[in-house]
Amino acid sequence: MSKTEKVCSCFGHFTVEITDELRARTREEIDKAVAGGVRVFLFGGRSDFDDLVYDIVSEKKAKEAQLGLKRIFCFPLDKQLRRPPPWFRQKEYEGYECPCKDFGWWYTAIYYRNCAMIDQSDVVLFYAEERANSGAYKAYMYAARLHKCIINLACV
Repeated sequence: MSKTEKVCSCFGHFTVEITDELRARTREEIDKAVAGGVRVFLFGGRSDFDDLVYDIVSEKKAKEAQLGLKRIFCFPLDKQLRRPPPWFRQKEYEGYECPCKDFGWWYTAIYYRNCAMIDQSDVVLFYAEERANSGAYKAYMYAARLHKCIINLACV
């Protein structure tokens, strides 16, 4: 990634009801982010909301190739860059990275990966309800502590 490219990461609960309204609001927020200079989208790929954002960004990338949009998949563990885990859904990405060190314990690694994604993001797109044990909500709280530009479609 170029240091001049703005970055957006996305996080959502594992299961999200994807309605026409949510799809339309998500598309609108992605359009706003791109109009504001976002060119790189970071994905963790473990939720219905990630899939929704990926699909919308992919459509926009195909229709407006001149924008140079990039989709980057972020693995939580270094070793997954060499051999993706069985849950990994192969899609077309422009890059793969592990934005933090290998922490070994699966849940801890995901949390630190999420924090590293947020650290490098200018915009963070969420579908996160307030749930005590939710990784998406913990990521939301981390982004809020850093005063990131947050869009939470669960609250719109």
